[in-house]
Amino acid sequence: MEIKAVLFDLDGTLIDTEKIYQKIWPETIEHFGYHMTREQCLQLRSLGRPFAPLQFKEWYGDDFDYHEARAYRKILFEEIIARDGIGLKVGAREILEWLKERNIIIATATATDEERATRYLEKVGLLSYFDKICCATMVKEGKPKPDVYLYACEQVGVPKENCIAVEDAPNGVRSASSAGIKTIYIPDQNDDEEEVKGLYYRKLGSLLDLKNIIEN
Repeated sequence: MEIKAVLFDLDGTLIDTEKIYQKIWPETIEHFGYHMTREQCLQLRSLGRPFAPLQFKEWYGDDFDYHEARAYRKILFEEIIARDGIGLKVGAREILEWLKERNIIIATATATDEERATRYLEKVGLLSYFDKICCATMVKEGKPKPDVYLYACEQVGVPKENCIAVEDAPNGVRSASSAGIKTIYIPDQNDDEEEVKGLYYRKLGSLLDLKNIIEN
């Protein structure tokens, strides 16, 4: 089956920001007088609405203000990237260049909203590679539901059979897989293979390994 479009998750897949979230979510929760374990923090990767607010209510009770906490976490994040910049995952620029040279459509399918996704990609010099910026905020339900991937397929005008998705964490893998898209799993922060076994098409070591998948 010819691959005509590649749909990328953003945080932890193309840009090396997931490690920042793993640091600042626990700091945020501590600021509000609660505690977050590493396991809890890992569960938040790519978790979209309405699922993230519900998860926090389950952990911390109905009085916990998720939106206030998230706003505080955003402030911490912006302070860090203003100071340190945003890193790229290994092979990010190279694989986007390679895809562009082959006229393969490139889009995001990210839990990050459009303003921030666009700003972050511009900040690291990758925005020009993208044909479409598709975000979970543009659809009814975020990851792990399939909405953002189905929306991305519509936006690029390519049947899901001719797309592949690239994800780094379980919620993203579940989202793309349930959309019926061949999903490439490149673990970041933690290898949750047991959690997503049977859902992904291939597990790879880096973005550069995508070349073999697409060529073959």
